[in-house]
Amino acid sequence: MTLRSTHAFHAGPRRPSAPAIAFDDFLKVDIRIGTIQSAEAFPEARKPAYKLTIDFGAGVGIKKSSAQITAHYALQDLPGKRVMAVVNFPPRQIGPVKSEVLVLGFADAEGGIVLGVPDGEVPNGTRLT
Repeated sequence: MTLRSTHAFHAGPRRPSAPAIAFDDFLKVDIRIGTIQSAEAFPEARKPAYKLTIDFGAGVGIKKSSAQITAHYALQDLPGKRVMAVVNFPPRQIGPVKSEVLVLGFADAEGGIVLGVPDGEVPNGTRLT
């Protein structure tokens, strides 16, 4: 399985692993857990996507993201759903939306994104270690 951003290249299960990186490079990537507060349609996006508002707790706060998760998730089901996201990339302008975090997921066999989530309760803002 290949970890994949929700708006990056297609990476299926047969794709070889990426080149090795130093552990210190991995530590630079700040991946946190958050809860989706709201989700909106994003018809201006080039690929089907939603505009998300995500609560990452007191340390990181409320952030916006564009996420290509339309294949498996309906808008009305997203509020309250937990997500993992990279919170220390610079903001990226995606059409009229400034995406402040990169929501993470896994590509299924058809290229749809399945969100990566923890297998237990952890507070918003908890960092992946």
